Amino acid sequence: MRVVTLSQQVEAVTRLLINNSSQFPYALQALSEGLDSLWDSPGFAQYRQAFPEEFRSDQATFKAHVEDLVAKDLKVPYLKALQGYLWEEGYRAGSLRAPLFDDVGPALVSWHAAGLTIMIYSSGSVPAQKLLFGHTTAQPSDMTPLITDWFDTVNAGSKVDSASYTKIISNYPAIRPDEWLFLSDNLKEVEAAKAAGMRSLPVVRPGNAPLDDNLALESAVRNFSELKLLAE
Repeated sequence: MRVVTLSQQVEAVTRLLINNSSQFPYALQALSEGLDSLWDSPGFAQYRQAFPEEFRSDQATFKAHVEDLVAKDLKVPYLKALQGYLWEEGYRAGSLRAPLFDDVGPALVSWHAAGLTIMIYSSGSVPAQKLLFGHTTAQPSDMTPLITDWFDTVNAGSKVDSASYTKIISNYPAIRPDEWLFLSDNLKEVEAAKAAGMRSLPVVRPGNAPLDDNLALESAVRNFSELKLLAE
C-alpha cells in the first residue's frame, strides 16, 4: 500500500476524522457574541447579503434563521459559507481548533514516517481543508505537512461517482489503483472508490449513522490503530 486517501467533510459534521462537537456550538456562540460588531463590517457583509432578503432585515431575524437551519441540519450554501467564515476567524484567532479523534494524529504521523502518501478528499473546499488541518488538537497541531494532496468536489468531482476516483488516480500514473486505500464512513463513497480500482474500507465513528450492511460492518475500521500494518 502506497497511498492512504481519507474522506473528510469539513462543513457541517466532519465525521470521519473530526469529533466535531465543538464546531457548530462555536459558530453559533461566535455569531451570538459578535453579531453586533460584525453586522455592518465589510468582511461580514458578503455573508449576510447571501441570505434570503426576508432573513437579513435585522439581527434577531438573521440569528433566528441561522439557529433554525443548524437545528434542522440543513446544508444550504449560504449557511455553509457563514460557518466557514466564523470558523476561519476562530482558527486564526486561536480560539478554535479542530478536535481530531485521538487515534488520528498518531496514525497520520506514523503513516507519513513510514513513507506512505496521505491525501484528503472532502466535500469541503481545499482551502477549508487546509485551514482545518492546520489548526488541530493533535500533536503537532499543524498536520498539513503530513498531507501530500487535497481534493474536493471542484477539482475531483462528486464523492459518490467512480469517475472522481479515477480522476484522482490519473494524477499519479506511477501508482497502481490497487495501491490506494480509501477510507470513508459513507458506503456509497466506498463503493465508488472500489469501482475505480482502489481498495476501500468503511470507517465507523461515534455519533455516525449506523452502517446497515452486515458485510461492511465486518470489514469496518473503528480506530486507525487497527491499520497499524500500513506503517510497517
